[in-house]
Amino acid sequence: MSKKILVNLPEGFFKTKQLKPVLNRLNAIGEVRQTSSNTPEEIEADLAWADAVLMWSWPSLDDTLLNNAPNLQFRGHIDIAQNDAKTALKRDIPVSLSRNAWSPAVAEMGLTLMMTTLRKVSDFHMQMRSSTESWLEDIPADIDPDERQLEGQNVGIIGFGRIGQRLNELIKPFNCTTRIYDPFIPQEIIDQHTVEKCELNNLLVQSDIVVVCAANNSGTKHLLGKDELALLRKGSIFINISRAALVDTAALVERLKAEEIYAALDVFDTEPLENESELRQLKNTYLTPHKAGGIMSSVERSIAWLIDDYEAVLNEQDLKCPLVERMLPGLDG
Repeated sequence: MSKKILVNLPEGFFKTKQLKPVLNRLNAIGEVRQTSSNTPEEIEADLAWADAVLMWSWPSLDDTLLNNAPNLQFRGHIDIAQNDAKTALKRDIPVSLSRNAWSPAVAEMGLTLMMTTLRKVSDFHMQMRSSTESWLEDIPADIDPDERQLEGQNVGIIGFGRIGQRLNELIKPFNCTTRIYDPFIPQEIIDQHTVEKCELNNLLVQSDIVVVCAANNSGTKHLLGKDELALLRKGSIFINISRAALVDTAALVERLKAEEIYAALDVFDTEPLENESELRQLKNTYLTPHKAGGIMSSVERSIAWLIDDYEAVLNEQDLKCPLVERMLPGLDG
């Protein structure tokens, strides 16, 4: 029997030619309706029509909407908020979550920011562009002692979900000592990755490089406040590839203005970042515009995984990326 499939995603998904092959897979399953609804009111009628929905994390699908969608047999989400996940898990409907499809790219950005900050690649690039570079003529006097290698560094990873785990795998060849802070991570995961679990303050004190990979929820807001940021070693590198809300930006800026640490930031309290932001002026701060996971392979993979799981439901097979209760602490609130 032909299925009614609602694909509710931003318009750009439907305009991007690279995504057409993966989205076209749904045409073999049934009738596809493409929408870009942002509110419950906008999605209500289409959701009531659908046998399956593939979407990002919005709009929120509350009990009222779901009660009016009696034919819904499958939900596929690129991401989902904690409260919506709890609502979904109470119902007897398979739900897939493909947010981990973005993790490889985010982890690779973490490694990239480590390397480029340690070696000051961005500085050298801009100097070469403007013909203001310095060449090594008097070694070792001309060598900047703050330019370092990754080999043997003490790395602290805050949040050890799929991104943190993949990042740890990527830095293994560099013989780093890796410490992690994650109150929710099972011991078997720690054992598999041979990392040291420790309290947050201990991690901050002992790390040459700190990478924030944790979820943004009520328990992590300003996890790294003034007191915590004060523990960072002089000369250490602070990297955020997660969410800006985990960090007290004003306190971070103060440490950066004192030229005590370096930072590489992919996320900000206000996005796009304000033109007048102090962060843009700090020579020890490296900025990227929330690009860690945002490459085409991440998007293609996130949709393909949801379609794979919908086909699995139709064929009475196990899901590859099911939403399960143990995921709740790692979801954004």
